[in-house]
Amino acid sequence: MSIPNLQDFGFDTDYQAVYDMAYRYAREQLYALSPRMDREDWFPEAEFRAMGREGLLGVTVPVEFGGAGLNVLAQCFICEAVSYWNHSLAASLLASDNLCLDNLVRNANADQQRRYLPRFCTGQTIGALGMTEPGAGSDALGSMATVARRDGDHYVLNGRKLFITNGPVADVLLVYAKTAPEKKQHGISAFIVEKTLPGFRVAQKLDKMGWRGSPTGELVFDNVRVPAENRVGDENAGAGIMMGGLGLAQRALDLAVEYATMRKQFGRPIGDFQLVQGMLADMYTDVATIRALTYQVGREVMNLAPGEGGRGAVHKRSAAAVLHAGRACMRVLDLAVQVHGGMGFMNETEVNRLYRSGKVLEIGAGTTQVRQFIVAAELLREAAGS
Repeated sequence: MSIPNLQDFGFDTDYQAVYDMAYRYAREQLYALSPRMDREDWFPEAEFRAMGREGLLGVTVPVEFGGAGLNVLAQCFICEAVSYWNHSLAASLLASDNLCLDNLVRNANADQQRRYLPRFCTGQTIGALGMTEPGAGSDALGSMATVARRDGDHYVLNGRKLFITNGPVADVLLVYAKTAPEKKQHGISAFIVEKTLPGFRVAQKLDKMGWRGSPTGELVFDNVRVPAENRVGDENAGAGIMMGGLGLAQRALDLAVEYATMRKQFGRPIGDFQLVQGMLADMYTDVATIRALTYQVGREVMNLAPGEGGRGAVHKRSAAAVLHAGRACMRVLDLAVQVHGGMGFMNETEVNRLYRSGKVLEIGAGTTQVRQFIVAAELLREAAGS
């Protein structure tokens, strides 16, 4: 793959430098980890933490707290570049740096930032977001059952969280719980929970079809006493994000093109046959449209004010971008396996590893159907003039 020229999409050379740095590092240091990660469901903890020394962690953290002071779009370009070479490690990077850390950058108070942000930047701390539950997936807020009851200078946290990326290895979790259950999704607060607190445990590490080596688990909170000073934001204000998939799809396309030039049938490379060429063309078109839409929406959401992301045109467009990316990525992965023929069905091949991981892009962070609902609801609201 030639590294994408971000200037073609209107981004300046600073973004290109960030992308190039992450791409080179992932190619040289992280790509070779992938087979063992998939085979053993092994999380390379030391290698993950070492990314802090290379400036790949905490990039949105202000300089005074040890970060690079960049924006979330730069963070997404890092994730795309890492995902091209090691999509599972990119998933753990995203869960720690975006879902957990970037929330703290935007919403934590000065004392919380002083205590926690530098630890993420150095790799000392791995983070996770505790949102989904056994009975609360796509309806993560409305059906949330985890509760936090105020008790003096602490909150007592009880409940379970499921499908938590980095859950089994996280040092710090940003956990959402209901502090006013009667208010439903409007009675949710966020808490910084350290893994050492009594009553917290990892109930199980889940055995996944894909994204192996990016650990996912079920977490239990049994009367966990969380200091009140670890509540992030105001009480009951915790309800106020697809470049990893893009890197995966681009890698699958490049593997298919490479295989089509090497594999020979009837004395000719299979890439000479028009039906194979048709598959490659379709794959390229899907990757190109994922990139164009995702980059554009990334530009739109980069500078949103707090609370503006969950409604209106940008909500519709971001849901549409994720909807398209999930579907198109699965088409690319399916065709990549088809181009590889029998070898694509073998577990040990890289394209098979990518294929097994792709399905979660139509499930995680809201299913395809939930994304359809969001887009349609916004279209109908616009038509009604509201």
